[in-house]
Amino acid sequence: MEPNTLLDSLLDEAGISHAGLAAHINEAGRARGMRLRYEHTAVARWLKGQRPRGQVPDLICEVLGGRLHRALTLDDIGFGTPGSPRAPATPLTGFVERATALWRSDEQQRPHVVTAPAVTGTPAVIPVWEWENPPEDSDVSRSGLTRVSMSDIDMLRAARAHYEQLYRKAGGVATRARVVGFLNAEAAPLLRGGYPDATGRQLHRATGGLVAIAGICAYDSDAHGLAQRYFHQALRLAKASGDRGLGAYVIALLVNQSLFMKEYRQAVAFAESALRASGSDITPALAADLYAMQAKAYARLGDGAGALSCIRSAETAADRIRPGQEPDETGYVQPGLVNVQVAEALLSLGDLGGARENAAAAVGTPAHDRGRVHRLAMLTHIALRQGDADRAGATAVEMTERARGMESRRLRDRLRAVREHLAESGSAATAEAAELIDGALRVPL
Repeated sequence: MEPNTLLDSLLDEAGISHAGLAAHINEAGRARGMRLRYEHTAVARWLKGQRPRGQVPDLICEVLGGRLHRALTLDDIGFGTPGSPRAPATPLTGFVERATALWRSDEQQRPHVVTAPAVTGTPAVIPVWEWENPPEDSDVSRSGLTRVSMSDIDMLRAARAHYEQLYRKAGGVATRARVVGFLNAEAAPLLRGGYPDATGRQLHRATGGLVAIAGICAYDSDAHGLAQRYFHQALRLAKASGDRGLGAYVIALLVNQSLFMKEYRQAVAFAESALRASGSDITPALAADLYAMQAKAYARLGDGAGALSCIRSAETAADRIRPGQEPDETGYVQPGLVNVQVAEALLSLGDLGGARENAAAAVGTPAHDRGRVHRLAMLTHIALRQGDADRAGATAVEMTERARGMESRRLRDRLRAVREHLAESGSAATAEAAELIDGALRVPL
């Protein structure tokens, strides 16, 4: 079940509590000759995704519609007809309402939204399929009170860059509330505003970049279901913008999450979709990252030939990267990123020498602190596998110092994994590093 953010948003807009809605439904039911005894717990279940029986969804429309002085449909409250065929693509108007409802619920820290698990199987694949396949959005113009201008779009672009840098320096835990607050306060009114088609496409592109950052921060905070929903939103916004490159970037984020969730076949398929559908819109940096992540997935699946083929493609694409010719979103593909991805793939294949060569090359190139932590962690792990305790200890110390001050559950996962490997080595050379990591992990997020 997926959380019903639309119903949650309407309850908030109507200023009615869970107990209040239950009481009004019971009263409306009595007017129809029904004996209902709903309490606030039932409303809580509906918000978690459970569908009420019989005529109750209609009663909810009646109660909330009367409170808000407008007619509401079952789709408006998140209770569209169950089992109805899914449209090949989500209409933009309904999408905007659902997207902004999720942002509001996240900002208010609704537990059923923040703790929702990630979906798997068909529900995880459909948004990617919709992005890749027709129909396209022929016109994204909209009528609204707020007239959107290019200065508004420039503001969204600047905000994306700001929050990306904040994420790199402070981590997703500290950044998420800020970017979600910005989406609610600034982006939502613009999406609901008025704009012609050309402006609307740029608006959807700029908003998609921001929503992707919100997804990255949710992923970094261990809120994987929420992160996935943000990535799916960003993919829909990318389709509306007509920018295939942006869509491929968002799919790269989904590939990364799939790898973390050990959905390796899904990671391969998603990366292939992005590489296939984006065509000439894909940049060398993004292609390099997608191929490198594919290599990691193939290696985890035990397909050495597939992994090595993707490694060659990743390295070829990386050689074609030209600074200043990439969009802002692919700025994360810094020199050395492909090396560390390749090192991880080779490590899974048992090629310790090749893995160390690539990890050392990655550490030897400049990177922001967050990226450097991951590179140092990989080099530490490889050194331990090779029995080089002195190098492993020294590298782990530098890694821990770099990670200080970052509020990131992914980095804490890295630190814990390195700590376990250091402990397993049983060497005096690693004791100092292990103790330093213990101290860093004691700092609460």
